[in-house]
Amino acid sequence: MEKENLSVVLHSQGDLRLEQRPIPEPGPNEVLLQMHSVGICGSDVHYWQNGRIGDFVVKKPMVLGHEAAGRVVKVGSAVKNLKEGDRVAVEPGVPREMDEFFKSGNYNLSPTIFFCATPPDDGNLCRFYKHSANFCYKLPDNVTYEEGALIEPLSVGIHACRRAGVTLGSSVLICGAGPIGLVCLLVAKAMGASQVVISDLSADRLVMAKELGADFPLTVKREDGPEELAKRVEGMLGAQPHITIECTGVESSVQTAIYATRPGGVVVLVGLGAAMTTIPLLNAALREVDIRGVFRYCNTWPMAIAMLSSKKVNVAPLVTHRFPLEQAVQAFETTRQGQGIKIMLKCDKTDQNP
Repeated sequence: MEKENLSVVLHSQGDLRLEQRPIPEPGPNEVLLQMHSVGICGSDVHYWQNGRIGDFVVKKPMVLGHEAAGRVVKVGSAVKNLKEGDRVAVEPGVPREMDEFFKSGNYNLSPTIFFCATPPDDGNLCRFYKHSANFCYKLPDNVTYEEGALIEPLSVGIHACRRAGVTLGSSVLICGAGPIGLVCLLVAKAMGASQVVISDLSADRLVMAKELGADFPLTVKREDGPEELAKRVEGMLGAQPHITIECTGVESSVQTAIYATRPGGVVVLVGLGAAMTTIPLLNAALREVDIRGVFRYCNTWPMAIAMLSSKKVNVAPLVTHRFPLEQAVQAFETTRQGQGIKIMLKCDKTDQNP
């Protein structure tokens, strides 16, 4: 086994470095992974540019990366479910205690959860990384490492669509056609949504959305009013959508989501914007429009693997750029500039394939 563990480490706001770290030793219930493919997420870039997300502040050097897949190279003494050589996808959130949230199946809400690349917890944008074996999921032979890494963003889409209650025949509006809007589109369609409108400022992103199965791409201009946009959505569908999944966090877009959704419908907030956001709350209340939050995901990896393995969902087109780990800073810069959709870092020097 190679002895170096090149890692992408954020020291403080704007200070991103490639440095060698010791190869970790797995505990009894952990496995050591040789990382293969790790996607760059908007949150990684946000920590790099701002040094914080809300109350999560980078106070000491932190390895970035949480959309990951790799190969088991060492197995802890108590691990039964995995063996050396297994290809796995990594679920980055691991509960630290059996609290009420863990017991009720909402472990993502546990306040003490470990989560890759959320301060102070290190992520897995490195050559070697250890993780709880219970949160490493074996990949079938027909699912690539890159698809395995994309299970993390796909999981956000699954959790959002579950929270929204997407089902056969649902009509859905998705606000934002970035990586998360696009996975919400893929999942909504797989769960039986009959018609999906997706909106974005970028025409390029809407071209991709159309290719991925969107029925109605809606190009938005910054000056468009929320109520006017809501009317356009209704015009496209012939009725207001049952469900709106808001993936931008932009105040005007959240307003559009509420105005657009039919009475008795559901708005799910996935995008993170300002801590204080002005919305037409009375409009939602009087029409019994439920507003639901989303925090990451829980219990989504098995479903995601089944969706990918059965070819019900194809995430491969989301990957538009690939960089070797050594070029991580350039990859982050490309992401920051908004080029492409999903940028994948290749962490295994001997295998740069998808």
